[in-house]
Formats: sequence, C-alpha cells, structure tokens
Amino acid sequence: MRGVILYGPPASGKDTVTTALHQLDSRYRQFQRLKAGPGRTVGYRMATEDEVAGLHASGLVVWENRRYGAVYVVDAPGLRQQLEQAVPVVHLGQLDAIDAVQRAFPDVRWTVVALTCPRDVAVQRIIQRQTGDTLERLRAWDETEPAATAEITIDTSRTAPAEAASLIDQAARDGKTATV
Repeated sequence: MRGVILYGPPASGKDTVTTALHQLDSRYRQFQRLKAGPGRTVGYRMATEDEVAGLHASGLVVWENRRYGAVYVVDAPGLRQQLEQAVPVVHLGQLDAIDAVQRAFPDVRWTVVALTCPRDVAVQRIIQRQTGDTLERLRAWDETEPAATAEITIDTSRTAPAEAASLIDQAARDGKTATV
C-alpha cells in the first residue's frame, strides 16, 4: 500500500496538486478529513464535536488540529478504508501530523511532499478564495515550519500542477527525491 502526504501552509497548492494527481491517475484521491465546525465543507467529511469525542474515546484519532474555528481530524477508520480502495492524498500543515500518520500506518509507503510558494503568492491566492479569514490563514502560513525531511519539495508558484503531479507520481512509484 502507498499514500501521499502533501504538507504545506494554506494556499501552497494542496488542492490544486491533488486535482492534478487524480487527473494523472484516478487512484490518487484526496483523503477527506473529518471536520466539525464552520467554514468550507468541500473536501471534508462533516462531523459533530460529539462524533469527534467518540473517536477520541475509542483511540481512533490519528491527528487533530484546530484552526479557523473548526476541528480537523485524520481518523484511522477513514484512512484505512481509503488505503484499501485508492492511493490517499493526505493534506497536512503540521510536522507532527506527518509523524502521526506514518506511525499509525507503518506498513504504508508514504511519499511526503512539501509544497511551498512565496508569501506574496499565498496572499493573492487566499484573497482570491474569498474565505473571509485572510489574516488567520496568513498567521497559519507564517507558523508552518519547513519540512526538511520531505522527499520532494515543490514551489507551486514555479511548477505547473501537471508537472508537480508527475514528479510526485514518479516518487511514489520509485522513491526518488527532488526539489523543484
């Protein structure tokens, strides 16, 4: 089994690169984290705080973070199910989350990809999304640490989505590393 972790700050291109990966090979599918709270619903499996608490009580939460007034969860049952059906593309923005996912599923060949872009590009992308929380997203952008152990680092302001997808697919198949 294999999976891809796309690590990066808000507006680094995780959604766009995931779409390009899926277009390259339909086995690549975004892992839809559980989300409890307000805001965007596309790309998430919506849950209640009580459901999240139940997962915690059962020891089934791989990773949880809180941002933008919501809680986001990587749950073991959801990720296990997707691993059996496809190649999950997990979006993460905290270094500890990478370790947590890899520890929870040690038999999976995880390709860790760090997506980056200059801050001014992120500002433009965040404003274009019109999410209404630009300052909070920029604060999260500023707090996101570099992923020195990523197998691939891609600057999405200089690399087209299709090219990024091709590089990631090659690394996922062959285990190659690169910085572009």
